[in-house]
Amino acid sequence: MTAVVHPGRTATSRRPVWWWVRLGATAATLAVLVWRVGTGPFLDGVRTVDGRALAAAAGIAVLTTICGAWRWRVVARGLGVELALGPAVAAYYRSIFLNVALPGGVLGDLHRGISHGRRTRDVGRGLRAVAWERSAGQVVQVVLTVAVLLVAVSPVRAAMPFVAAALLVAAVGVVPAMRWRAGGRSRWARLRRAAARDLHDGLLARRAWAAIVLLSALVVAGHAITFLIAARTAGATAPASRMVPLALLVLLAAALPNVGGWGPREGVAAWAFAAAGLGASRGVATAVVYGVMVFAASLPGAVVLVAAWARGTRSPPELAWPLRRGGGVVAPQDGVQDV
Repeated sequence: MTAVVHPGRTATSRRPVWWWVRLGATAATLAVLVWRVGTGPFLDGVRTVDGRALAAAAGIAVLTTICGAWRWRVVARGLGVELALGPAVAAYYRSIFLNVALPGGVLGDLHRGISHGRRTRDVGRGLRAVAWERSAGQVVQVVLTVAVLLVAVSPVRAAMPFVAAALLVAAVGVVPAMRWRAGGRSRWARLRRAAARDLHDGLLARRAWAAIVLLSALVVAGHAITFLIAARTAGATAPASRMVPLALLVLLAAALPNVGGWGPREGVAAWAFAAAGLGASRGVATAVVYGVMVFAASLPGAVVLVAAWARGTRSPPELAWPLRRGGGVVAPQDGVQDV
């Protein structure tokens, strides 16, 4: 008898291994930091957070969350699904809270994509919209970071020309990849066609790419300003011209696999601040302050979760009517609000 292989079971069985590797790497990073700088910077970072810093982080988070939700709407519209801005902002807040409160850093986005997909009766489309939205934001973040690090004094300035050249080569390769249509009916061919179609319709369409770039730049600017406030709160007195490259470098590292946002962010902050002559301890304290500020600013997402639980549901209000290309409208489930 031929054995039947269940891909879902295989992925599930492998998932704990990846989680433990991620957790182990984060724990090792933090352990090395404690060994090198002690627990003082961590405790100082928590103690120095004040109400003004938390209020500033919360105010900036409102703007960055609206920009992120708006970017999600733009991408989703390109994929054939409309989103109302208000519910989208609530869902985005919820995903941010879950990202910083749970290990992994992406569980909130995963839940956001699945929830939206169920509402529109197309989970695959919902997950793709979230994946492309986050990917687009990270691409813009990388480009902005490299551009700043090319001209500003930083510990990695010497390597930036090579990084910029690699990004240029990758960008040039996207164009033929979009135009190339894989033949055949294999799974790989279908994935290539779907990815090319999503890029063309959802991200690089004439009415989409400019909005995505602008909104992503505003999000990056908001996070950088929050980091600068965290640095000042932690006692760093270097001018902004010196701090901005470090902030962008640390924020880029924060996108690496982590546990609730912790791990790579603190490690790179310690290294970058030490290389810039500001002290590894100050870098760790700044990263800790930033982490506390981000967590506090994400608490409206917890309110969204509690409100959903109080209504007896597992997700926020319906996000939109599932509009399809060609004028077709799929009737929403009960409770869906018109856009």
